[in-house]
Amino acid sequence: GRGSVDGVGDAQEFYHPIGLAISPDGSTLLVSSTGGLHHVCVAAPPPPPSFAPIVVPPSTFSADMAKTWGDASLPQGMVTFLVGDDEERIEHVSKCNLCARSPVFRTMFGIGMKERDAAEVTVSHTDLASFTALVRYLLTDQFDLGEEEGRAQRALDLRELAQMYQVPRLELLCAQALQESVGPASAVPLLEAAHTMGDGRLLAQCRRYVADHAAEVRASGGVEQLRDLGVAKGLLGDALDQVAELKGTVAARDVELEKVRA
Repeated sequence: GRGSVDGVGDAQEFYHPIGLAISPDGSTLLVSSTGGLHHVCVAAPPPPPSFAPIVVPPSTFSADMAKTWGDASLPQGMVTFLVGDDEERIEHVSKCNLCARSPVFRTMFGIGMKERDAAEVTVSHTDLASFTALVRYLLTDQFDLGEEEGRAQRALDLRELAQMYQVPRLELLCAQALQESVGPASAVPLLEAAHTMGDGRLLAQCRRYVADHAAEVRASGGVEQLRDLGVAKGLLGDALDQVAELKGTVAARDVELEKVRA
């Protein structure tokens, strides 16, 4: 239909207003008058924070494997990892291939290191599933977080290993998976993890999600999952900011309505 867009404060242009309507989000006032239908922008909600998409570079698997040809400094033989408190076993893993894919393994199995000739190496800082995912990626280039349930936590654990063993592409793949995992049940745990790790991108994404989907997060038990007092204070601050923003929007709308009625 006919209409024009007017800025805030232009309501005095209306001639004999005969009808009012407000958009569902409270941002637009529609005024029907003798001169036609007018749109008044009452208040524009702030845009959500935007981030450049996480770009994962092409695989270097073929180039890495090529390094295993003709390098006499690389170790020979296999290693068995004893993982976690229960020393669960990942058996017969190529030391040479691990060295080609991770500078940390290259140092660990380097000349003069006790692990170079060791048949078994203990890894106590992780669990079997996460370390298996790391080894699988290094040896096959396969990124696999398993079933959907628990995917976010597995991505967190694997990203920590990727950082520890200096595998940047795997770290980016995990970050990408975390970004896609934010939902009602995962937003609060991921928010706390992002706060602990200093991940500003994930922190901002989770805060925005909680603010925009508060009812769903609460229904999923997200509030009960809060453990970090600093995060709780941050969420409370976000809620207070939203209340202040809503009050400002309502006040601006009331002003415009009074001008229309005058």
